Amino acid sequence: MTAHDNPVLRVAGRPVGRYVTRPELPDRLAPRPYLHPVTTLAGTPVTELSPADHLHHLGVGVAVPDVEGHNFWGGRTFVRDQGPTELDNHGAQRHTGFQLRDPDGFVEELRWVAAGTELLRERRTVAATGLTGAAWALDFTFSLTNVTPGPLSLGSPATNGRPGAAYGGFFWRARKESRPPKVFTADRAGEAAAHGARADWLALAGAGWTLAFAGATEDTRRDPWFVRAAEYPGVGSSLAHTERLTVAPGETVVRRIVTVVADGRPARDEVAALVRKAVAQ
Repeated sequence: MTAHDNPVLRVAGRPVGRYVTRPELPDRLAPRPYLHPVTTLAGTPVTELSPADHLHHLGVGVAVPDVEGHNFWGGRTFVRDQGPTELDNHGAQRHTGFQLRDPDGFVEELRWVAAGTELLRERRTVAATGLTGAAWALDFTFSLTNVTPGPLSLGSPATNGRPGAAYGGFFWRARKESRPPKVFTADRAGEAAAHGARADWLALAGAGWTLAFAGATEDTRRDPWFVRAAEYPGVGSSLAHTERLTVAPGETVVRRIVTVVADGRPARDEVAALVRKAVAQ
């Protein structure tokens, strides 16, 4: 694999993220492109790849645990009335090419394939922009188009009977440290208060770094946040929170999440100002 296959994102010439397009992974991990490592401008890593607690957590990317019964998240599948179950039902996201490549971003085409069939076609747009001397923003948009002749239903463990587990969609696995990160939104504090809530932005603050995630479209802001801090640090935007999301043939689902990556622990009002600046760019 050449460096051309794995672009490095840069802000003002400084590398802040590496994108891996064709990872060599076992089927059970639902192979898919991902960003890792992602760092602050000072070089602090803020992603984790295949940690021992969840081998299928791959930095920053898009993962859906149930696309018409196929697992594009990795690991076990939650089966109603049975619980997490090992199934041979994993799909893969296949990089087909870049429509655009720049030092600060790219536009990529992908195919979501399971059981030998292409289910979804994705266009992924990723851009890195500077905000201040201590913060930059990752702008991540994905567009999923149903390329099958019938409707496709996207679900989560929550829609399959596991309360509080509505993960699936954009997901950022952060670095595990000796203490859990702090979690807060504009008007909430703590994992329990933020998890499952709809909020314009949500922040994780670790040891010397802060991530602030913002839905940048109306549809994205309607999706509740999936948050973990105590068990492991991770944040996602839930495509299927309480109900399955049905995508008609030829229909496209679009979501855009902008993440502020900051050094240090800026105060709540500073985070809000950085988010406003990032989303407006």
